[in-house]
Amino acid sequence: MTAASHGRITATLCAAEILGMLGFSAVPALLPELQKAWRMSATEAGTLTGAFFAGYMVAVPLLTALTDRVDARKIYRAATVLAALANLGLALLARDFASGVVFQVLAGIGLAGMYMPGLKLLSDHVTGPKQSRFVAFYTSSFGVAASLSFVVAGAVASLFDWRFAFGLGAAGAAAAALLTLFVPPGASAAPGAGSLARLLDVRPVLRNRSAMVYVLGYAAHNFELFAIRGWIVTFLVFSQSLQPAGALVWSAPVVAGIATLLGVVTSILGNEVAMRIGRRRFILIVMLATAALVALIGWAAPLPYPIVALLLLLHAMMMTFDSASLTAGALAAAPPGQRGATMAVHSGLGFGFAFLGAVAIGAVLDLAGPNTVLGWGLAFATVALVDAAGALLVWLWGREKPPSAPTT
Repeated sequence: MTAASHGRITATLCAAEILGMLGFSAVPALLPELQKAWRMSATEAGTLTGAFFAGYMVAVPLLTALTDRVDARKIYRAATVLAALANLGLALLARDFASGVVFQVLAGIGLAGMYMPGLKLLSDHVTGPKQSRFVAFYTSSFGVAASLSFVVAGAVASLFDWRFAFGLGAAGAAAAALLTLFVPPGASAAPGAGSLARLLDVRPVLRNRSAMVYVLGYAAHNFELFAIRGWIVTFLVFSQSLQPAGALVWSAPVVAGIATLLGVVTSILGNEVAMRIGRRRFILIVMLATAALVALIGWAAPLPYPIVALLLLLHAMMMTFDSASLTAGALAAAPPGQRGATMAVHSGLGFGFAFLGAVAIGAVLDLAGPNTVLGWGLAFATVALVDAAGALLVWLWGREKPPSAPTT
């Protein structure tokens, strides 16, 4: 396959990813409004945000492992249809916390059939020494999609109603399904793939220390990433409430969207830097730096709003600096017949921690005060502790040469 074909397939899958995720950030973007409309506590609001990742976590092991024996394109297409239906349910049927959680879980299952199976589909067609670069473009498109979803959801809700924002997410997922028609079928079952039970056996992945270094780092990374993204709009609204009358404030969803978009650039750049200085050392530096910064941000809410916004923008850039490196590292360490299973563990554990991150902030806020600087300071400090623990694991596991990856 030519370089032009590689580029075309990558561009098509990136576009499908962006359209399919138009509803991805809608709940975080509209969380202050939904919290009032559905009378949710902070823990319930965090659970509503995290329910998306819970659905993802439950479904991704099966759906991603299936890509080792079923055409990943078929899984991807079915998932976009489910995502469209879930967003339509949020637009037309959701009335309270419980119903919102149900549709959020379904939307998360939809993403589970799109994101990692899409990456598997990409790796089926795009090979060679530049594969890591194309993977970085694909994983960074996740950030583009999340950013666009923040901005679009906020704009549509302000112009019309929050239900229209979810309706647009449904339309985007349907469009993503159509784009899959322009991608060749994925690879057939790997030789010796065996039964589905064997494909779902993650023990070989857990024994692959060289891959698990990146998997565990990714889990801590996602705890921080989605805890902050899930609550960034609500935190900015809280900071706005502390500003003096007439102070300069910017739209919270727009700030969140810009922050997420800036992370795309640093994710791609970070992968290039990691290739030169070494992935593990680079990841360790980034995780420690972001942990130090996020530990301070919650206490900064009373500062002038532009400073608060700029701190969040800086953190967003740093937070995704190691994102592509973590995913590319896990993929590179996986034997050909275990790529789907490795990505299942990588993504399942990562988004399981994303769920925990969103809920953890809500729980700390309920305990310490959802409308206090103390509450937000302690909530963000909790995130910093988990990120620092992840850095410690990367250091401990990475300082010795890992054993060879298993082949069976």
